[in-house]
Amino acid sequence: MYKMNNNQPCYEACVTATEGEAGQGTKASQLQFDKAIELCPSFDYAYFEKAVPYLKRGDFITWRKLIDKAVELNPTGHLGYRGWCKYQFVRDYKGAIKDLEKLDSLVSYDIGYSINGDYQLNIAKALCYKALGQKSKAVEIIENQLAQKGYTPMTYDYLHLGVLKMETGDTDGGIEYLKKSIAFNDYLAEPYYYLGLIYKNQNLKKEYKENMEKARTYYLKGFKRFDPYTHPMDKVYLADIERELKIGE
Repeated sequence: MYKMNNNQPCYEACVTATEGEAGQGTKASQLQFDKAIELCPSFDYAYFEKAVPYLKRGDFITWRKLIDKAVELNPTGHLGYRGWCKYQFVRDYKGAIKDLEKLDSLVSYDIGYSINGDYQLNIAKALCYKALGQKSKAVEIIENQLAQKGYTPMTYDYLHLGVLKMETGDTDGGIEYLKKSIAFNDYLAEPYYYLGLIYKNQNLKKEYKENMEKARTYYLKGFKRFDPYTHPMDKVYLADIERELKIGE
């Protein structure tokens, strides 16, 4: 595009930034992005790539300065990413909602998916509302997204909706969607754990114990929620499961 428009400095910046991608996080890579920005100060991609290593290392202040510049230069290209990172890394739930709703106001198409590919961004927005205590609103957003024509559920959509139903007192809905989660992706300990909690509250001891035992078996096989950087919402740990099994003895 830059070459066609006879914009040689930004064309060279693009080439330079692409070369810097390979060694992401190294000094040499960061210097490549600096060079790209010097060549073309409006090149948002270089700011975005330069920001990523700071996010992964926990330097959120430097990350924020750089990603804010990328968003300023290209809002529709980076608001979704910044909103997701505010949710996943910084736990800035209000800020994440603001970014995602701003993006939605700027585009007439689907606002897209999280950078790790696990979530449609409306589902991420729902989880932000859950974290802020607005669980009924979170349920509404997830149900609306699942009802969208042509939408294919993601791996954790039914799990989160099932847990939310359970937490808002809709026991039947909790069971329904946790079972849907299992039918959709039977490689997680979490839905069995939460089903066990529902059966425990219903005083169904056999079902409670069966699901907790299955949750432990799955967990020990490595079938569990995992993220290399952060603690995913609704994740359970072996200690949670074993505590429940001791209660049920």
